[in-house]
Amino acid sequence: MDDTRDHKVTLAEFQKGVNDFGTNLTKEETTELFNRIDKDNNGYIDIDEFIVALRASSTPPMSQSRLNIISMAFKKLDKNGSGVITASDMKGVYSVLGHPKYVTGEATEEDIFNEFLKTFEIGNHVTKEEFLDYYAGVSASIDSDVYFDLMMRKAWKL
Repeated sequence: MDDTRDHKVTLAEFQKGVNDFGTNLTKEETTELFNRIDKDNNGYIDIDEFIVALRASSTPPMSQSRLNIISMAFKKLDKNGSGVITASDMKGVYSVLGHPKYVTGEATEEDIFNEFLKTFEIGNHVTKEEFLDYYAGVSASIDSDVYFDLMMRKAWKL
């Protein structure tokens, strides 16, 4: 799809790619899909937006209890209610003490925190949507609501 190989897919490239795959989407439907994936509305889909779209389409829905605990953690971090948290907001609260790599001595607290931050497209901030998207991916690998709740409470000192 990325005809120009610039790691960005324009609407024209997206429409051509969708057509080439033989979908039965109209031009309007393809445009609507493109606009849903292009979260920052800059006119192209980058790799991060593409991955978020793939994750959203393949991640099972979360239970209300999981959504509640994620919201509780975000609210604790978002002290001013702006809907955005910074790396420094998280650093003061995020606990790696139960992280397997920390427990085994394989990684330091700083290493684990920095690795965690890399999962966000961080321009020194994380939106609630990005926070929810991250934990939707984590949630998909955890069967028990009780364990998920415990993990969140330990990680964010709730």
